[in-house]
Amino acid sequence: MKNHFKRVCILALVICALLACKSTKNANTETSKAANASPGANQPDDKGVIHSGTGTEKEKPAAGKSNVQGRVLFNSQPAPNIDVKLCEKFNQFLGGCQGETYTAKTDGNGEYLIKDVPPGIYEGLIAKVFDTPYFVFATSGFIGSAKYELDADQTFFAPDSNLFKSDLKLVSPKAGAKLAPQNIELKWESYPDAAYYKFSINADSGSGAETNYDYINKRIEGTTYVLETLLKPGSYRITINAYNRNDVKLAESPDDMTFSVK
Repeated sequence: MKNHFKRVCILALVICALLACKSTKNANTETSKAANASPGANQPDDKGVIHSGTGTEKEKPAAGKSNVQGRVLFNSQPAPNIDVKLCEKFNQFLGGCQGETYTAKTDGNGEYLIKDVPPGIYEGLIAKVFDTPYFVFATSGFIGSAKYELDADQTFFAPDSNLFKSDLKLVSPKAGAKLAPQNIELKWESYPDAAYYKFSINADSGSGAETNYDYINKRIEGTTYVLETLLKPGSYRITINAYNRNDVKLAESPDDMTFSVK
């Protein structure tokens, strides 16, 4: 009888231990999910607002004002003498920067400081692509622009802006080419310091063409690729992007590279 009672007690203790372990595991899982759900520095929150990262202030802002400090890179290296703009309002479809605009240039280390800005929420932070008329968002990893919340008497540490060029040369197919659906070969010139490429072929549905999603952001190590699946007749637009070994975009092909399938 005593042995039976002892065995029951041991079994009960084992069950309690198992339940405790399961409860702890569930609690840890929920904590992990909550941590992953929280936006980090330089990541937009659920309202699309980016809060300051961390860093060392170059200069204190004037009383009641804010500074914006950041860095511009190309191919993971500092990009000097680049124009940077902070925009009160921003519309990427209707004129870009609007309202009050604050500017700076990067120094030899690719760093910039926009000084004594009124605190508030700003809708654009953009960097000019060398001597072209084009700009890239500081939040180049995100779709479109983002909002930035600047606090009084604080320096806002912005995410790095990674410049990329639009000079990747597509060799084949030629712009405006009319091709048979079989054995379509994509070919482009090797880009300096590129570790790999991604191409996308987007269909003009109004022409009867259909997008093959195997050919959207298709990663290629080399500079040529023969399509294995036939494309439906119609018009298509092709874009190719080059990336360095740090997965940073270096260049893209021009936007007007179109061809058609007979």
